[in-house]
Amino acid sequence: MAYKYLVIVESPAKAKTIEKYLGRNYKVVASVGHIRDLPKSKMGIDIENNYEPHYISIRGKGDVIKSLKAAAKKAEKVYLAADPDREGEAIAWHLAFLLGLDLEDKNRVVFNEITKEAVKAAFKEPRSINLDLVDAQQARRILDRLVGYSISPILWRKVKKGLSAGRVQSVALKIIIDRENDIRKFKPEEYWSIDGNFQKAKKKFKANFWGLDGKKKKLPDAKSVKEVTDRINGKDYQVTKVEKKERKRNPALPFTTSSLQQEAARKLNFRTRKTMMVAQQLYEGIALGKQGTVGLITYMRTDSTRIADSAKAETAEYIEKNYGPEFSAHGTRKTKNAQGAQDAHEAIRPSSVLRSPDEIKQYLDKDQLKLYTLIWSRLVASQMTPAVLDTMKVTLEHNGVVFIANGSKVKFKGFMQVYVEGRDDGKEEKDNILPDLAVGDEVKAVDIEPKQHFTQPPARFSEATLIRALEENGVGRPSTYAPTLETIQRRYYVKLTNKRFEPTELGEIVNSLIVEFFPQIVDVHFTASMEGDLDNIGEGKEKWVQVVDRFYQPFEKELTNAEEKIEKIQIKDEPAGFDCELCGHPMVIKLGRYGKFYACSNFPDCRNTKAIVKEIGVTCPICNEGQVIERKSKKNRIFYGCSRYPDCDFTSWDKPVGRPCPKCGKYLVEKKVKGGKQVVCIDGDYEEDVQK
Repeated sequence: MAYKYLVIVESPAKAKTIEKYLGRNYKVVASVGHIRDLPKSKMGIDIENNYEPHYISIRGKGDVIKSLKAAAKKAEKVYLAADPDREGEAIAWHLAFLLGLDLEDKNRVVFNEITKEAVKAAFKEPRSINLDLVDAQQARRILDRLVGYSISPILWRKVKKGLSAGRVQSVALKIIIDRENDIRKFKPEEYWSIDGNFQKAKKKFKANFWGLDGKKKKLPDAKSVKEVTDRINGKDYQVTKVEKKERKRNPALPFTTSSLQQEAARKLNFRTRKTMMVAQQLYEGIALGKQGTVGLITYMRTDSTRIADSAKAETAEYIEKNYGPEFSAHGTRKTKNAQGAQDAHEAIRPSSVLRSPDEIKQYLDKDQLKLYTLIWSRLVASQMTPAVLDTMKVTLEHNGVVFIANGSKVKFKGFMQVYVEGRDDGKEEKDNILPDLAVGDEVKAVDIEPKQHFTQPPARFSEATLIRALEENGVGRPSTYAPTLETIQRRYYVKLTNKRFEPTELGEIVNSLIVEFFPQIVDVHFTASMEGDLDNIGEGKEKWVQVVDRFYQPFEKELTNAEEKIEKIQIKDEPAGFDCELCGHPMVIKLGRYGKFYACSNFPDCRNTKAIVKEIGVTCPICNEGQVIERKSKKNRIFYGCSRYPDCDFTSWDKPVGRPCPKCGKYLVEKKVKGGKQVVCIDGDYEEDVQK
């Protein structure tokens, strides 16, 4: 079919969506991501010649480049419509080079959402390629290459092959290890609390010990608790103070990349990579029956909470119509970006709030529906009125012993009608309604219960909390979080244990070397200031060569020092405690690229290896011979199987507990539920109480 204009985007899905909007004069094709990059086999940067990069066509992209060139020759004009960020600008620049396009020509088209209106409007106002944005992306790529291809070979020679170091990944690794060191150094401290259950008429409520004789008192030990309990000589308490207040609670702002990744982890149990993959699908377009293919959300790599006035107006109208005028903030809600945010484009929001999750759920798979519902709900809630809560604080007193009860009740739901932001501890906020109490009322103590506690060490980072730490420290940008987390796991520098990052021995070795010999690389403030320098390049305030040179001059001295002073580190094999069944030599525990494994000490004459498996102390419920062991799927998810596999094919995602079901005799498993764990029958006919 003849066409006048050729449009090049990154992905086939995006190409398919856009071509339907533009009509028969346009042909839309995909470059399938980058087509030129630095070579993998060498540094590819001429340090002596102003850090000139040597780009080559990516291996395997020959046919794509050939077809793009052929299609471009047939067109009167070529438009470059890669994503609206620095990386998209760099892809457009590389395409212009390969196709021989004029960089002054207005052939760059950008849109923040893939809808018919947004795409058509963008094609009415094409611009030339923004070389400042290209330089910013190029500077990032060159800096990362200088770090990775300079430090990694030293690690290969001094520690072991297959290791790598990266500018942002090294900071992320250090943050994880610093937290681990804090946990190791932590010394628990004893403290006590005294909880009371009280009753007025037939209504019961809880209150907590506050102090003695009008002064707040800490309870560091059993002696201080006894001082309090010795004063309690009855069950009658008097209400000495009642404070009632009305409190407003504002909704969360619309999603940035970081807040979306965190909330999807908390509420949907999505890994960061999965969140970005599903968001990409929603952005590039979903076929909605007769409506055709539509991009359902705005661009998903952003650090801005700003939303367009048109989206505010549409959302306000939707809220008034579906919830009532009293629920709408009428577009007056202000947004505030985090310090250092680029604010290049809007927050992540539905391309149209009128496409509610219920109306389009038949066209989405379950993951797409979950994420779209989250994004849609967050946008709607952000434009709603605050929730109003009635709070009540009651002071109870008995012989100078003071207890305080706090209660709250939602008076007006406001935005909470639609959505409430999740919490890292996974707990849900609930009303705590106190009975109607007044000063002078008498209440009865049902029971007073002292409890001993010990302070807990800081928690290890989850994906969500690590992303927040990186963002708060200004390390990386929205597009870097997911690949950074993936890289440190793939290199086996960290592992996820109970969804929390735990450094490996290998990670600690690499981190200690980088901290000692390349302190600038892992300095959080330095890395954050480098992000600021990259932003300045993108805004035309600095030249990329100067920024790179300012980094490289001291870095080169660190490289020379490291090469001379780092001694060869021998990661010693540990005795496994049993002999090789093939040759009789002792087996040892080796540290490989993907973790520890058993290997014969007689290598290379004997190449026997075995995976290290973890027995859970339960006999296989199917064959009654093998032991149930912990295994990992290809996606690193833990499941349970029989040690006699493949002779016995028993597998279970849930952990068997080693007891038969008292109802049917089948085996019981332990399931994770809200609030703890629960033992249930595999057939679901029997369940025990939740263990907190």
